[in-house]
Amino acid sequence: MECSDTAYEVSLVLSNRPEAPGLAWAAERGIATVALPHAPYGKNREAHEAALDEALRAHDIEVVALAGYMRVLTPWLVGRWSGRMLNIHPSLLPKYPGLDTHRRALDAGDAEAGCTVHLVSEGVDEGPILDQARVPVLGGDTPETLAARVLEAEHRLYPQALGRFCAGLD
Repeated sequence: MECSDTAYEVSLVLSNRPEAPGLAWAAERGIATVALPHAPYGKNREAHEAALDEALRAHDIEVVALAGYMRVLTPWLVGRWSGRMLNIHPSLLPKYPGLDTHRRALDAGDAEAGCTVHLVSEGVDEGPILDQARVPVLGGDTPETLAARVLEAEHRLYPQALGRFCAGLD
């Protein structure tokens, strides 16, 4: 992503999964794409992340906005992009970092759930919170129905939070 006077422009969509829908979305809009599967790197996470970093730098990326990237990043990559890598997570952090957030909120009897945009740090979903959106938990909710409402909130929140973040980089 490049930050500019209009806050930001999506200039690359990169995924470790060649079948990721975001790659097709980007290609349809003429946005550069890179599919870089991690499997060929075996257990060498650093080598895969070095290739990711090389692709990001080759495309002059200024800010990385993670969405649906379901791998824990090494301290090396997090450090390379420190203060310039954001993530969106489907819970009201610090509640429910990691996986199965909607089930956990329902099991806890929470009255509300939501999503959080945060800076990426070495810990899982522990970075500084930039913004949150809340949605009510409704009677009869299942993890799937709650996830659908939270996803709608994510789609509204992330572009707004990215715009404010990039505007603050000037």
